[in-house]
Amino acid sequence: MSTYRELLKDANRRMEEANRGEQAALLYLLELTNMEAHNLYMEYEQEVPADIAEQFEQGLCRLIKGEPLGHVLGFEWFYGYRFKVNEDVLIPRPETEELVANVLAAYDEVFDGEQVTVADIGTGSGAIAISLKKEEDRLHMLATDISEKAVMVAKENAAANEATVCFMVGDMLQPLIERNIKLDILISNPPYIPNEEKMETCVVDYEPHVALFGGEDGLKFYRIIFENARKVLNEKAFMAFEMGYDQKERLTALAKEYFPEAKIEVLQDMSGKNRMLFIYLHTDAS
Repeated sequence: MSTYRELLKDANRRMEEANRGEQAALLYLLELTNMEAHNLYMEYEQEVPADIAEQFEQGLCRLIKGEPLGHVLGFEWFYGYRFKVNEDVLIPRPETEELVANVLAAYDEVFDGEQVTVADIGTGSGAIAISLKKEEDRLHMLATDISEKAVMVAKENAAANEATVCFMVGDMLQPLIERNIKLDILISNPPYIPNEEKMETCVVDYEPHVALFGGEDGLKFYRIIFENARKVLNEKAFMAFEMGYDQKERLTALAKEYFPEAKIEVLQDMSGKNRMLFIYLHTDAS
């Protein structure tokens, strides 16, 4: 039998030899044991129960092969909520939590507690839509995705988190246009990686390409949304997008082309990288 210290030391060595990040092994062990890091350190010299050691070894082998931690666990934490993830949906990233936080702040500034209609375009696991609804119940929350399998996962996540979100299967804004739905807030974390950009194998091999790649320049889906946005937006509205850190100039120029009267704002993430685009139409912010 190994102690927790010995188990982690061996796991970190094997992960390093496979050119994988050591952090995943620790995070996996914390989830298996339902411990916080400081509690685990207190137990460092204790023997690992046989069932935990067996589960850990099975999961570690998958991590060493490059499988994402979220897939090994079957879930990912996002904005304090737990979301089922699998090969049908993109694993929600920590930087996207900042998009949610900034949307909530913009809602307070622009709509000040009003009941509003909001749509998350390309919802995937439903992480953005569900987190927003949980944090602010006055949002009438809609979400679309072209993948039926993704929408099935999102519906499971909404039920598990007791969030009321209306999910629709369809391409980008099309389900909203067909139903003549009008929005106060439009949100999207669209695929924005250029087709030819090299990605880590743990991303390319295990996550849906339809949720990753955004055409030759990475802006394909922004163009589609910009071209059709006025069909679904109320006069007073704002849009919020996640974007690639190096897309600021091209994306703001594209936004100005479609919305010359709007206030356009780029926000940085906690790493100081340009990460979010906000477009305000006929609001006090604009």
